[in-house]
Amino acid sequence: MTRRRSPRPAGEALRSALESAAPKTTLAAVQAEWGLAVGDRIAAAAQPLSEQDGTVVVGCADPVWAEELDLMQDRLLTRLKERLGEQAPQRLRFRADRTGP
Repeated sequence: MTRRRSPRPAGEALRSALESAAPKTTLAAVQAEWGLAVGDRIAAAAQPLSEQDGTVVVGCADPVWAEELDLMQDRLLTRLKERLGEQAPQRLRFRADRTGP
């Protein structure tokens, strides 16, 4: 009689597949870690949209959010650096973007 193998957890396999399929760009890295780095409240109001030459453009729900996050830029960059290391952006630029969150 052959023993049936019990199902293996799919979580680790799925996580590994997602990591290998994700683009290896600064923008993709920032987008993947954004919510964990900045917190739920900020992530609900602002999302990374594009990246060029080490600067990530973040679309914000309105101009007030863009201004507030610009004032918090150093703190946000530090958090991203802690999570992303060398893949962290050098600068963040915030703008009110109606196509954002």
